[in-house]
Amino acid sequence: MIRPLFALAVLLSSFATAAEPAHNTLTPEEKAAGWKLLFDGATTTGWVSLGKKTFPSAGWSVKDGTLLMEKGTGGGDIATEEQFTDFELKWDWRVQEAGNGGLKYNLLDPTRAVGCEYQLLDDQKHPDGVTKGPIRQTASLYDVLPPSPEKQLKPPGEWNTSGIIVRGNNVEHWLNGKQVLAYEFGSDSLKAGIAKSKFKGMATFGVKTTSPILLQDHNDELAFRNIKVRPVAK
Repeated sequence: MIRPLFALAVLLSSFATAAEPAHNTLTPEEKAAGWKLLFDGATTTGWVSLGKKTFPSAGWSVKDGTLLMEKGTGGGDIATEEQFTDFELKWDWRVQEAGNGGLKYNLLDPTRAVGCEYQLLDDQKHPDGVTKGPIRQTASLYDVLPPSPEKQLKPPGEWNTSGIIVRGNNVEHWLNGKQVLAYEFGSDSLKAGIAKSKFKGMATFGVKTTSPILLQDHNDELAFRNIKVRPVAK
């Protein structure tokens, strides 16, 4: 005979398991809404070394359902074969202690790693986060615009969920279910931020483009999963 409390525990456990979808999959609702996977959890299909037609032979690998950049292995940046203009993107990521990385979009040139970057960082221990402040911390538009000071960032070794929406000239950065930054291509505030950044003098930085999505190799361990995208109307 199953004891009542044990039976209840089993039942609650089964509900919790059923409520959490498998990683690197799409729910029926996501499929209906037009989402597609950029990483299937098992292969590197759809990804190549930036500016090339093949995936790097070192550095990046698929491990335990994650797309993993291994520390100090020199794999280089990778990018999607597909290019995007107006889109909603979401992904999970996990960084090592004192680690640094980034996801770039709106590249000036699809073969070069220069463009808008959603910073992925250990804000508390990486020198960029400590010495440069919010404009180089997680969810910033790297070196240009800071995220909300009220953002909720999980520590190194734990998974965070991030998102980007590009619709027309409007851009949003999301972190763990909350919008933490919004800006507009061509706006005075964006131009002012660029003028103070390392990108000053680049006439086309901050001008909307069609480009791949890029995952940065910054010589630190960084893992990705549940990378999903869908087109959005302007």
